[in-house]
Amino acid sequence: MTKSVTLIFPGQGAQYVGMGSALEGHSSFDLLEKANGALGYDIKNLMLNGPEEDLTLTANTQPAILTHSIALYEKAAQILEKKGIKVDRVLGHSVGEYAALVAAKAITFEDAVKAVNLRGTYMQEAVPAGKGKMVAVMKVPAEKIEECCKAVSNPGDEVMPANFNEPNQIVISGHADACDRAMKWLEENISDPYRAIELKVSAPFHSTLMEPAAKKLKEHLDTIEFRPLFTPYIANIDAKEYAADTPGETVKENLFKQVDGSVRWTQSIEQLPDDTICIECGPGRVLMGLLRKINRNIKVISLDKEGAFQDLEEL
Repeated sequence: MTKSVTLIFPGQGAQYVGMGSALEGHSSFDLLEKANGALGYDIKNLMLNGPEEDLTLTANTQPAILTHSIALYEKAAQILEKKGIKVDRVLGHSVGEYAALVAAKAITFEDAVKAVNLRGTYMQEAVPAGKGKMVAVMKVPAEKIEECCKAVSNPGDEVMPANFNEPNQIVISGHADACDRAMKWLEENISDPYRAIELKVSAPFHSTLMEPAAKKLKEHLDTIEFRPLFTPYIANIDAKEYAADTPGETVKENLFKQVDGSVRWTQSIEQLPDDTICIECGPGRVLMGLLRKINRNIKVISLDKEGAFQDLEEL
């Protein structure tokens, strides 16, 4: 039976000290050195040995996750190729979209790792500390979150849905005051039990406050060659599947819009057929957890665990 395979790539928050060490001795481990060359500093040592506080700086986290994700992908791709299994589509959560596009051959690994290092730097610089916030809201329907954000936002003082992670978890992001007003609005308008937790993040990602970062990143993306897609991918910004041969310009535009737009992860996973096998390429098993809450029928193999490559061999 021909298997349907979808590759999924995690975003920020999945990183840990020691990521990538399990690949030592495999040819894909060489990617860590390749990342050093592209970045001009020792991301390999940071990934393997820390310190954690440096690894969690956004400008380091993003290239570290991308490097680990592509190293795992390369090892998996060798197995899939040997077994004659074709990848039907790829998608990634936030910064994970860059790894997905490397796998789809729209962008080279070196260009992607440099781009996400700058993406992280620009996102960090876009907003002074304390000006923005992100809040995870659990068990409030998406339409109520949208209504809440519209109700409490004013020009220049806004909050918006940033990440539709799974049906019962939506992260809102924006100006700190607007986020506070949103929490008050929820208290007054939602009678069913719910939770709202402020996230410990360095900036209000995927909100209008990221506009300066998006503009700077666009200047850099314009210097990179984006090729037509080799493999279809589902974009964060609109949860739409783009076919193979979609022009590189379209892909680049989606990455630009994604910086200050919403990550429609729930809606993206809802596009997948029940019988596809999702292979999570990257640190941790965050996406496996989210997928179980979106569609329990989809089987997920997370590569960052013991025995995962054996599971691939048995497909």
